[in-house]
Amino acid sequence: MPQRFHATVGAVPRWLILLFALLALPALAADWVLSIAEPRVKSGARFEFELLGPAGEKLPDAVGLRVRDDPARQVIVAEASAPQDGSRRRYAAQLPRLPTGALQLELVDRGSNVMVMIVRADDSLQRLTGSEEGAIEPPLSENEPIYFSVGTRGDTTARFQLSFKYRLFDRELGWGRDHPWLAGLHFAYTQTSIWNLSETSKPFLDTSYRPSFFWQWRRGDGKTWIDAVRMGFEHESNGKDGADSRSINTLFVRPEWQTTLASGKQFEFTPKIYGYLDKTDNPDIEKYRGYVDWAMRYGDRERSWRALARLGTAGKGSLQLDWFERTRMLGAGPISGYLHVQFFTGYGESLLDYNQRNKSQLRIGFAIVP
Repeated sequence: MPQRFHATVGAVPRWLILLFALLALPALAADWVLSIAEPRVKSGARFEFELLGPAGEKLPDAVGLRVRDDPARQVIVAEASAPQDGSRRRYAAQLPRLPTGALQLELVDRGSNVMVMIVRADDSLQRLTGSEEGAIEPPLSENEPIYFSVGTRGDTTARFQLSFKYRLFDRELGWGRDHPWLAGLHFAYTQTSIWNLSETSKPFLDTSYRPSFFWQWRRGDGKTWIDAVRMGFEHESNGKDGADSRSINTLFVRPEWQTTLASGKQFEFTPKIYGYLDKTDNPDIEKYRGYVDWAMRYGDRERSWRALARLGTAGKGSLQLDWFERTRMLGAGPISGYLHVQFFTGYGESLLDYNQRNKSQLRIGFAIVP
């Protein structure tokens, strides 16, 4: 027996070898057969496998792999990496950030065997909060970017943001298990503050508090035209009274489209469409903010760009650009942080100044969640 096989057996528990053998039996009778040469894959890494189809069948350019027995019905989309060779074709896909252990995959819309992979930890990176895109979401996770950045425009100011979301029902227990749609219900909270560091008392110029309640759906197949959608209610206010009081209540829908480019980088488009339920403190806010937050993101786990644009009904709006670079890429060590650069121009950097346009602002700082 080759020495390499001995090494593999020594690294994999016996029960796992038995599991591979048992799950391989249905492949003898399946019309579509999945096979992988290297079943040990690092979490978040790219992997390749081979698909054997029925004789004479044209194999598609892309297939969906469902994570078996996953209550979220998560789907990994794999694209062909080589031309069809007889009844065989090779495919490649990006493995999400998943828990370590045995992972079972099967074709979404075709009867196939179950392909088993061993997910290994990616020890090269640490993460302080939440889940990566595509991972099985923990109950408490990040929502929007979390950062602290400083810039000067006459006065030196800091802008920082905290944001999280909480899934209200567990997918695997109680009501969430019995009624899977409940697992999409979330509470979220985002706080954005502008802090004047130039004055002696270091006052906060304005703070926006945004609690929200929404239902989130993610697609469970490889055919649906949209990747995800959120819909819900959001309150935003600055916590002040009198002439400085600002607040709005909105109902919103936020669809999501994602695509992986040939370079391996991802492009996300997530416009947030909303209608105002109450805007008494700022009745003309739609002139400066409009009814859509045009949001997009481009990049990967190491480096990414975000853009947020608003256009009001009076032709006045704003543009915010955020750039994130993982600090370890700059030689700062294996810490889970990012260098953050933010540029803002236009109306309404804060809710208090929703109808005022100040000079464009550039800030540099540190981000935990990009």
